[in-house]
Amino acid sequence: QVQLVESGGGLVQAGGSLTLSCAASGSIFSRAAMAWYRQAPGKQRELVARITSGGNTNYADSVKGRFTISRDNVKNTVYLQMNSLKPDDTAVYYCNAVSGVQALYTWGQGTLVTVSS
Repeated sequence: QVQLVESGGGLVQAGGSLTLSCAASGSIFSRAAMAWYRQAPGKQRELVARITSGGNTNYADSVKGRFTISRDNVKNTVYLQMNSLKPDDTAVYYCNAVSGVQALYTWGQGTLVTVSS
């Protein structure tokens, strides 16, 4: 069973930055594409950024140029560097291994990001 533990969220003013981390258990990490998702209050969960096992990345249009996804296959950890944060970025952020855009494992508890205006 793969476990996912997100951390790094918090309260930040608009224009600020945060870096999220996601530690994944299990030997699948280095072979798996990983992604960050977010779910804002009253909205569906959406994919924010994705990184393949080889390091290729893609992003939702809403975060392109502001967010950067990266991974450390030795530490089994994926990161999300978030810059120029906006109030619309307020959400609970989750990570998961993905096949295409399909999440593969049970969701972790997520980490809450709140951006004040």
